[in-house]
Amino acid sequence: MKKQWMVALFMLCTIGLFGCQGKSENEIQQEQEVQGLEQEQKENKQAVTYEQKQQLETVVEIIDPSTNAIIQTISPNEMGYESDVPSYTKEIEQLAKVLARGNGDTVGYDQRMILDRMDDNGKIIKGSPLIVLKEKELVDRILEASASGGKVMMPLYITESGYYLEDIPYLAETVVASYTTYFNNADGGRNKNIELSAKAIHNVIVGSGDYFSFNTVVGPRDEENGYQPAPEIINKKLVMGIGGGVCQTSSTLFNAVDRLPIKFVERHHHSLDVGYVPKGRDATVSYGGLDFRFHNTSDVPFLIQSIYGKNFLTVEIRTAEKYVELLKKT
Repeated sequence: MKKQWMVALFMLCTIGLFGCQGKSENEIQQEQEVQGLEQEQKENKQAVTYEQKQQLETVVEIIDPSTNAIIQTISPNEMGYESDVPSYTKEIEQLAKVLARGNGDTVGYDQRMILDRMDDNGKIIKGSPLIVLKEKELVDRILEASASGGKVMMPLYITESGYYLEDIPYLAETVVASYTTYFNNADGGRNKNIELSAKAIHNVIVGSGDYFSFNTVVGPRDEENGYQPAPEIINKKLVMGIGGGVCQTSSTLFNAVDRLPIKFVERHHHSLDVGYVPKGRDATVSYGGLDFRFHNTSDVPFLIQSIYGKNFLTVEIRTAEKYVELLKKT
């Protein structure tokens, strides 16, 4: 019995010794190869899953071409591109409108041109160009990219003022149009407002193809900018308001530039007749509201100059002698 027990013990130890010897190098290598294949298959499966996920989450990135920055990212599928194209299109149109014109929270990309001007020494004071975001073109680009996703460059069109630097020394050579209005020199507040607004339009350069905006050029008429309380016409009533009298400057300018081959973009009449210009020859303005705008459709630039006197305001339109004939209204 003891002998049998010793044999069993010997066999058990022998088996244990074989187990303790470990695996051969070939076996280890085979196991590593199998593990490598399993890992590769797992990674491939994950890659396919990620690719499929990306296809399900197609995105369109809207890029600012001037900075190459992503300014908006949209997910067409989440917005209903595949299920309701008309509604999706309307959403994209609204997005393009906000990007171009802004809303209560953001400023749009569209910017009116701020015209260049000359200082008293003839040096150029730079303004800023006209910037237009073409809404329909942006909508078309986004719709085209919505199926597969991708980057969409915003169609921004930038227009600089239309004049040549070499013309600057000669733009004041010749008066091609002029108009004068008169005021009561005893009305100090009103006269100060006329003086400030006249100074704001003085020596403004209007290039060929440029758009002039009175509100953009003159800016806010408030106490911070020196404007004073004075009578102004609102809803057929004469009331006191900061900046009253500025409309005499805009109306004087209108009557001067009306003698040129230009196109009026915006002009409004007062609700009552004014005494400083004939009936129907006025151009009322209010900052943030009514504006006086025109487009220089001639082929040449001209210079606006204002002369503020004791009881009068004169607006002159000047240009280089070589351009005089081109600025005559036909």
